[in-house]
Formats: sequence, C-alpha cells, structure tokens
Amino acid sequence: MRARIAVLPGDGIGPEVTREAVACLGQVARTLGHDFEFQSHPVGGYALDAYGVPLPPATLEACLDSDAVLLGAVGDPRHDKQPAGLKPESGLLALRQGLGVYANLRPALLHPALAASSPLKEEVVRGTDLVVVRELAGGLYFGEPRSLDEDRGVNTLPYTRFEVERIARYAFDLARLRRRKVTSVDKANVLESSQLWRRVVTEVAADYPDVALDHLYVDACAMALVLRPSSFDVILTDNLFGDILSDEASVLTGSLGMLPSASLGGKVGLYEPVHGSAPDLAGRDLANPIGAIGSAAMLLRHSLGLEKEADALEAAIAAVLTQGFGTADLGCQPARVGTRGMGEAIRQSFARELTGVSA
Repeated sequence: MRARIAVLPGDGIGPEVTREAVACLGQVARTLGHDFEFQSHPVGGYALDAYGVPLPPATLEACLDSDAVLLGAVGDPRHDKQPAGLKPESGLLALRQGLGVYANLRPALLHPALAASSPLKEEVVRGTDLVVVRELAGGLYFGEPRSLDEDRGVNTLPYTRFEVERIARYAFDLARLRRRKVTSVDKANVLESSQLWRRVVTEVAADYPDVALDHLYVDACAMALVLRPSSFDVILTDNLFGDILSDEASVLTGSLGMLPSASLGGKVGLYEPVHGSAPDLAGRDLANPIGAIGSAAMLLRHSLGLEKEADALEAAIAAVLTQGFGTADLGCQPARVGTRGMGEAIRQSFARELTGVSA
C-alpha cells in the first residue's frame, strides 16, 4: 500500500512522541512492503512563531491532500495571553473544522501490567475497556455568539438534530463491534441543548434494538467512572463533556500518556494522543510515547485499512508493558526507560509481532 501521511509534530513533547510513532509506522512499511511518505508541517505555537498563525493555510492544504494526519500536541504558555483565535489550541480546532471530522474516538484500555499504576484500587479499575465517542464539530467550542470584555465572557452551546444523530449512529455502530452497550452522557436536567441530545439519541437507539442504551448526567458519569469503570462500554457525549471525561478516563489506565485518539468522519482522519504539550517535559526524554504510538495504530486501522498491522502494533505495546517497561509516569514499572527507549522497546516487540502478520 502507498500512503501519504501528514505529520504535525506541534509543541512541547509533541515532536518527541511523534518521532517514535513515525518510526513505528516506518517499520511497518519496511517489514510488509508498504510505501509510506511522511511530510512534516507546522501547527500550534511553533506555527505562530514561524508564520504568525496557529494553522498556516499550507498546513491545512497538505493535510487535505494526505491519506491521514498524525499530530503530536499543541500548546505553549508563551502564547497564553494571545487573543482566542491566535492561541496554539485554536489551530487544532481549525484543523478539525478544516478536515470535517466530527467523531472523536478515545479508547481507554487498562493493561493488566498497569493495574497498580492507577491511583484507584486495582479491584476497581481491573477490566476497564471503554471508548469515549466525543462529538467534535459542534457544541460549546464552536457556538456563536461568543464574546469577551473586561466584565463578561459569553459562550453558547448549540446542537442540531443532524449533529446529534450522526454522532449517535457512529457510537451505536461502534458498540455493535464491542459489547453492545451505549451510555449517553448529557446535562438534560439543566441544558436545553442536552434535552435535544437525549431525545435524538433515544430516537436513534430504536434503530439498534440489539444495543442497550442508558443515559447519565455528566456529573453522575464522572463519579461512576471512578467507582465502576468496567461497567462502561461506549460513552457517547458532546464536545465539552467528552474532552473532560476522556481525560478522567486516563487515570484508569495509569497515565494520560497512555491514551490515543482518532478523529473521523471527514475527508481525512486525524490521529493524536490525548495528552497536551507538557512543556515542562519537553526535551528531557521523559514523555510517554504510547499515546502517540497507539494513535498510529488507529491510523493504520481506520484510514489505511491495515487491521492486522494495527493489531500487531497494539500487541507490541501490551507485550512491552507486560515485560515491565515504562516511562516515568508509569511509576510501578520496574524497567524505567525514556521516550526513545520506550519507542525502541515497542519496535523490537513490534518486529516479532509483524513476523506473524507477514507469514
């Protein structure tokens, strides 16, 4: 297979974790005879420094001309006082809009070797295997009107029937491939947009009689995630709630650095670790690259259709964790390694997994 992959390293630890993910993808290509072309482009704070905007038009054009986009992270405290449209994070929002993606998949799977890494009791987190399906194109982050002055800030949280229905169907289709349960999360006791959300999701559920549906208010869901995380399968929720709940879910897996994500539904898929740019860790070989490497596996599966290769990469991650390798954030792991060391350990395991794929 030939594929063109746009790489957006971004800020902070983004370039470091992206480097390891690209190296894994390169190994897939070399081992199995694929032809992956990687092209790097600026985004976020790096792009602001170089071009004065967080998403240069040439970057978006290159992404739209690619088969998939792999992003590191955006965010730089030097730009915190910039107007909203000129913050590094606004480049990510513009990228999502430009690609037309609307379904953000954030899996949270606890590897047994990391059960002691979670701050929660092992008997609570054991068996956690869920996916947050976050609506990505609407809601509070994109709502108009919005305004800010010295005394008042205004944001609005709109949703349309179309937006809710399409993300709901995505979640129900995904649940059919898993354990056939959807938990829809809203704040329908307070917000009119959530009342629409709940009504439309319930209507969509009628087309999926083989999938169980329950509803939770977001505060109740936040509590349930730390009390009974293994009871969840697919969590369907809006843009803001999905952002928050998926970060909370990272605690279940032992570290925010563990979580990959895929943003789908548009012309080109976008793949990125859930974590931020962590500027305090940048350049110190401390960052956990597993979220980025897991995102690369999702890229193989969802954008390139290379299911076996994706399985092999995910199996390599699991094998390395079982062997005791871990970056500093995974405190219980006896074989402490840095960003490069973890990437290399995964690639060595990856090569063994791929031997079975190529046979």
